[in-house]
Amino acid sequence: MSDLLVQDGGPLTTIQDLGRFGHLRVGIPTSGPMDREAFVLANRLVGNDDNAAGLECTLLGPRLEFTDARLVAITGADMAPTLNGAPAPTWESLAVKAGDVLRLGPVRRGVRTYVAVAGGIQTPLVLESRATYPRGRLGGLEGRALRKGDRLALGRAVASSARRVRPDRIPAYPGEAEVAVILGPQEDRFTRAGIDAFLTGPYEILPQSDRMGARLKGPFIEHTRGHDIISDGVPMGAVQVIGEGQPIVLLADRQSAGGYTKIATVCSFDLGRIGQLKPGGRLRFRRVTVAEAHAMLRDSRRALDTAIE
Repeated sequence: MSDLLVQDGGPLTTIQDLGRFGHLRVGIPTSGPMDREAFVLANRLVGNDDNAAGLECTLLGPRLEFTDARLVAITGADMAPTLNGAPAPTWESLAVKAGDVLRLGPVRRGVRTYVAVAGGIQTPLVLESRATYPRGRLGGLEGRALRKGDRLALGRAVASSARRVRPDRIPAYPGEAEVAVILGPQEDRFTRAGIDAFLTGPYEILPQSDRMGARLKGPFIEHTRGHDIISDGVPMGAVQVIGEGQPIVLLADRQSAGGYTKIATVCSFDLGRIGQLKPGGRLRFRRVTVAEAHAMLRDSRRALDTAIE
């Protein structure tokens, strides 16, 4: 079996697949990629199943050495990748051979870059997933970020032709994003002025943001009778509002339950935009109905399925 050799892991490079489902009842989050669409496209470019394990690189990428010939794809944030010192293309299949070294540098646009290798990364399954959950030391490689000297086993690559993402489907990752939300489930715990403030924004992404949640700073969101509730389940994208009247968007490594009021939930197809906003980036929320959200989800799935040519 072939290996991927880690010469430098970067500050936070983790192994992810589409996530670990069915265990929130015992406090284990889904994990998986923060930008699902970019992750899926990387896998499809190299002929992998959508759920094949790949790498999520944050702010500064790793340096990787290949031990055989296969296809690789780099999507997501722009980390100015190089192959053997020469600029490497992104959002398309890239053929590598034994001894080639891929390096991802400091991010220029966006936050998270994805690297898919034909055959996928074959670390042991933990609760039916290879997704890394660092806080719980689950999945990936020993439940941690990659570091120098790691060797990642690769699966058998299925023959696949080189492909690329259509240029008009490659995201620009600007410093400001607008995301669709469904109000609730505790909409009644906020004043009309508080809801208007939330929907007007903008909110700034704070440096304390991570894979668990995006902490925001902006217009004060007023409660009607306090911010605490009896703890209940929190979905991906739930927007909690703490006592200071500031929102937190809960993301891939979120807790399974929480006792803060939730003003809204970000629609799943827009969560990747939040995952690609740097600290200091600006975020606005736009209210949609459930019917509108369903239609937008169908549109986003069609766009994903027709993005590769």
